[in-house]
Amino acid sequence: MNQVTDHGGGVWSLRVPIPDNPLGHTLVHVLDTDRGPVLVDTGWDDPASWAELVGGLDALGISVTDVHGVVITHHHPDHHGLSGRVREESGAWIAMHAADTAVVRRTRDADPGTWFDYMVQKLTAVGAPEESVAPLRAARASGRMRTLPGLRSAVPDREIVPGELLDLAGRRLRAIWTPGHTPGHVCLHLEEEHPAGLPGHGRLFSGDHLLPGISPHIGLYEHPGDAHETDPLGDYLDSLERVGRLGVAEVLPAHQYAFADAAGRVRELLDHHEERLTGLLGLLATPLTPWQLAERMEWNRPWDEIPDGSRNIAVSEAEAHVRRLVKLGRAEAVTGTDPVEYVAV
Repeated sequence: MNQVTDHGGGVWSLRVPIPDNPLGHTLVHVLDTDRGPVLVDTGWDDPASWAELVGGLDALGISVTDVHGVVITHHHPDHHGLSGRVREESGAWIAMHAADTAVVRRTRDADPGTWFDYMVQKLTAVGAPEESVAPLRAARASGRMRTLPGLRSAVPDREIVPGELLDLAGRRLRAIWTPGHTPGHVCLHLEEEHPAGLPGHGRLFSGDHLLPGISPHIGLYEHPGDAHETDPLGDYLDSLERVGRLGVAEVLPAHQYAFADAAGRVRELLDHHEERLTGLLGLLATPLTPWQLAERMEWNRPWDEIPDGSRNIAVSEAEAHVRRLVKLGRAEAVTGTDPVEYVAV
């Protein structure tokens, strides 16, 4: 059976599966407008996911050919993956923040070999042991390189402008720029009274920015050839505070379930990251590379049980936290170390 939830007021969510992923599914939201249904995110590009998306729409009496537009919270493949297929079937427009559209374009244009070289360079720079780098070197040398996720992602044809209302007939949906999880992540504020009369100012499609029981991954934004050093954790914390001030009645996230008390959840996440930063300062009493730091951090399973691909993501998150500490003047790089080590100050 298709799992469809009616949130009232012409808003529904569809559970679209993510293959081989512990998250299980993406909640694709359907918003009724005077020009036809609009989707908020689309799900992973996979035949089973497409079947569930189409089946969920059918359960609402909507054909995929009726879809008027697609609004993407961020470029990750479990959100943007099926956008191109929806556009092919319906002629719908696709809207995304310019920063994430740039990521989509770079990924589509990328030579996989360039990305493998970049990953080898990055892992070496953060102190990864050779046994973790060797598989990438071998894949690069053999030419058997895994296709990058998002390589076929559709290029959006509309830009989401922060602070502005989207062009949706009969609805007030305002874009809130919330970088951190990705550079162009947006939340979408439905500035309409809650259909059940819950107190607060409308509802928020929060994507991955604000989830009821998960702290989203905050890693680095850089790409090959990018000399700009980003501060994604700082971006995320600032974005959280901005969302917390909206005073929404309900949050409709892209994973898990809808919830109220957005401000309370924002406080929990701010406290979580402050505790984590404090804990990292304790670890950095002794100089450590980002890789060594990640080995000592708490994850959802022991480090020895984390596969290489997930370790790379974990190290990216560790480095994002170290950058925040450096910007706050609470840690610094140790001069002359290669790979670079950091220490608390």
